[in-house]
Amino acid sequence: MRILHTADWHFGRTLEGRSRLAEQEAFVDELALLVKDQQIDLVLLAGDVYDSVNPPAAAEQLFYDALARLSDQGQRPVYVIAGNHDHPDRLAAADPLAHKLGVTLVGLPEARVHTVDIRRTGETAVLFALPYPSESRLRELLSEGADETLLRAVYSERVRHIVAEQAKHYRADTVNLLMSHLYVLGGQETESERPIQVGGAYTVDTSALEAGAQYVALGHLHRPQFLKSEKTTIRYSGSPLAYSFSEAGQAKSVTVLDLKPGAAPQLEEIFLSSGRPLVEWKAKGGLGEVHRWLEEGKDANAWIDLEVHLQETMSMEQLHRLRLARDGFIHIRPVYPDLEVSLQEAVSATKLPMDELFRRFYERQTGGAQPEPELIRLFLELLHTEEDDPAV
Repeated sequence: MRILHTADWHFGRTLEGRSRLAEQEAFVDELALLVKDQQIDLVLLAGDVYDSVNPPAAAEQLFYDALARLSDQGQRPVYVIAGNHDHPDRLAAADPLAHKLGVTLVGLPEARVHTVDIRRTGETAVLFALPYPSESRLRELLSEGADETLLRAVYSERVRHIVAEQAKHYRADTVNLLMSHLYVLGGQETESERPIQVGGAYTVDTSALEAGAQYVALGHLHRPQFLKSEKTTIRYSGSPLAYSFSEAGQAKSVTVLDLKPGAAPQLEEIFLSSGRPLVEWKAKGGLGEVHRWLEEGKDANAWIDLEVHLQETMSMEQLHRLRLARDGFIHIRPVYPDLEVSLQEAVSATKLPMDELFRRFYERQTGGAQPEPELIRLFLELLHTEEDDPAV
């Protein structure tokens, strides 16, 4: 069977107040074509459908449209779990209606294990779908102590126990899957993920997920990546769009895998083209260099974080001109190298000998004149006299 793994859509999210809805709509269009062209049998969406527990109506409408298109009106099973950004009850509220289209929405952690029959291949998948298991969503106190190491160990052990119990439903003649939304130790973060742990307390060891699944589909981290495991394949699919400049230069993708009972998955990373890239410009040649890049059409479709080196203060007119020239500018940060050098010199000057400090002071005060050696000697004698005088 062919499975598509995606996560962290964050519908409703903006970039410094700029709407990403058009990009998210383009992503849904691209994904709908992809599942058809790739003959996908099962879609797994591993949490963070929305960017907040109270998403805008346009974000919800886009999500429901995506479900209808991905499921092909009930011909293709789709499984969705809540992430730490999602309201679990709100996400699952539409499950009775969604179920009629072959879509299953899971909001809170539960013991249910899903059996998925794949018509095209005649195979069966056994899926344990574990939404973001926060302490409150697990509805239990993990530990009475506040020690971070203890909390992390208790939390990881609790997840290990939950996964191990449900893994008892895995069979030798089925494709065995685990999907969750977690922060797993060893994963590389970016600035765009809001933490789901306090000081590392809500983290899970990879061994907690090694309970017999052939593939572990994870959500939360926005960089596509594998986690080290000798017993199973564990992967974050990453987000479909770059949501902060810490993700600049990252290629966004979804994961497609071929799986059959008892075999290791065959994976392919399929890169997406629908999102606007996030880029960082460092214009050491000043505004002239920036305008030359604009005329050349550099990164024409990108969101831009600009750092421009200047000798004089940037005027509001110059700033406005840049904004009119390209709607993609998110940050425009002027940098003044000469000022930085002056500050560095002032700091380093404090380490100079006192006669050199006096010489530079005299030169600055007189417009460039050099003090006579006798004047420097008198200054140093006076200084030492004051230092030696206990009354001073």
